[in-house]
Amino acid sequence: MSIILTGSIAFDYLMRFPGHFKDHILPEHLDSISLSFLVDDMVRRPGGVAANIAYSLGLLGERPRLVATAGVDFEEYRKNLEAAGVDASGVKIIEEKFTASFFVNTDLSNAQIASFYAGAMADAGQISMKELDLSSDDLVMISPNSPDAMIDYALECQEIGVPYIFDPSQQIVRLDQAGLTDGITGAYALFANMYEFELLQKHCHLSAEEILRDLEFAVITLGKDGSRVYQHGELQGVVPIFPPKRIVDPTGVGDAFRAGFLKGYLNDLDIVLCAQMGSLAATYCLEEKGTQTHSYKMKDFVTRFRTEFNDDGALDVLIEGA
Repeated sequence: MSIILTGSIAFDYLMRFPGHFKDHILPEHLDSISLSFLVDDMVRRPGGVAANIAYSLGLLGERPRLVATAGVDFEEYRKNLEAAGVDASGVKIIEEKFTASFFVNTDLSNAQIASFYAGAMADAGQISMKELDLSSDDLVMISPNSPDAMIDYALECQEIGVPYIFDPSQQIVRLDQAGLTDGITGAYALFANMYEFELLQKHCHLSAEEILRDLEFAVITLGKDGSRVYQHGELQGVVPIFPPKRIVDPTGVGDAFRAGFLKGYLNDLDIVLCAQMGSLAATYCLEEKGTQTHSYKMKDFVTRFRTEFNDDGALDVLIEGA
């Protein structure tokens, strides 16, 4: 099974506010809110959901295929991804546009306020799943992207018989009921956080049971409370977060979790074990500033994993020959 990652490629502009957003929000005046936060620092890092997942999968010894749109400023970014083990040959360059940009401000409690500029991502509809020579042995990840492209990808995968993981995330609010319902009902699997999962139920007029029952698996992340893992609609377990050595930056933690989970899944590991791998991969990201600055070897990953979780030797398959 090979993995094809669709979704955003972006540059992240990461800022840190030395206070708490909640202290400056007046609930009784939300209809006229007007705030500006003076930040202490800002860094520019490579990011984007699909690229972040691809980067961590590369660290984990996979060679994911990144299929997305980027701008004329992507060349150095491409070299860095390829050095990490990512196949970036499927990235389409949109001439006269810049790569998408994500602006996020994080406060002392790790609450975040963010804005996203689509840039070249707005042209993701120029890519078609039908042109990628895919088969039923492949697995496509449909992550946040141009809304129309996300639904087109889902419908195309359904048409050509290619399983896909639906991960609408931030774009739930930009997708209409028909598109969301089409994306979910034809999906092989689902990723969402708890808030997003409730939004899906609201916007699609479906119950949790109706969403989960036809999926091979679903992962609902719970922030500091870990994640819930389902298979064929049945809860398989609740996986805690992996204790971090330090907390530096929460940006991209969910993307790293997905990479860790997928590494296990692509290697036919138990679904709960996959989520435990996701938990550790997320913590590696949390401990560094930026979404693609963490680094580790597979042997180190397995050694650290075993300080918190018991795999009964199942992860040995991941380090054979390493």
